[in-house]
Amino acid sequence: MDNIKHSCCEKKTLRSGEEQKKLVNRLNRIEGQIRGIRNMVENDAYCNDILVQCAAVNAAVNAFNRELIASHMRGCVARDLREGKDEVIDELVETLQKLMK
Repeated sequence: MDNIKHSCCEKKTLRSGEEQKKLVNRLNRIEGQIRGIRNMVENDAYCNDILVQCAAVNAAVNAFNRELIASHMRGCVARDLREGKDEVIDELVETLQKLMK
């Protein structure tokens, strides 16, 4: 087994209780929407109705991502730049490219 570390495992972000609650609430709503879509499929809902709900989930995930990116840039990225850790820019660019696929 190799010793490659992934950035998701070696770094952490401490969030305020309010910020964490806000993000978790968004994720809970998204989770509920996904369960709703599953129920629609199980109950033979009309394809177009399912697709409309899928579009709503995509919009909710995008809104979550926008909020998290803004927080990341204001907090983690700004802190790392102040500390001279310019590699955070490449990390952010790579992440944004993944989100834009």
